[in-house]
Amino acid sequence: MMTKEEIKEEMKQTEGNPQIKSKIKQKQREIAMRRMMHEVPKATVVVTNPTHFAVALKYERGQSGAPKVIAKGSDFLALKIKEVANKSNVPIIENKEVARNLYYKCEINDEIPVELYQVVAEIIAYIYSLKK
Repeated sequence: MMTKEEIKEEMKQTEGNPQIKSKIKQKQREIAMRRMMHEVPKATVVVTNPTHFAVALKYERGQSGAPKVIAKGSDFLALKIKEVANKSNVPIIENKEVARNLYYKCEINDEIPVELYQVVAEIIAYIYSLKK
């Protein structure tokens, strides 16, 4: 029979030290967040729920199919996305339902779901009309 300490030591040797693994995962999250924040200035629009969610969408006429989610976040991250969008002159539209649906139904780099095509198309059309 192995003691608890021997089992712990064997786990560390086979799976790696838990502290090192957690530091590696933390670094990966930081790099992913930095990469996502660099994409926000390229967004066509940022759809927000005023306090909780922000989702940055990118659509290029004629080049892509449906708009893609290039960044998303809740609470503190949503504030950061809105901050970067403001600095980059990316339009920010408040729509609670759309922001919530995009946040929960999409991952980063996913195209928007079919059921949201109509409402997102209206938002993007509105943005294009503002630019003219």
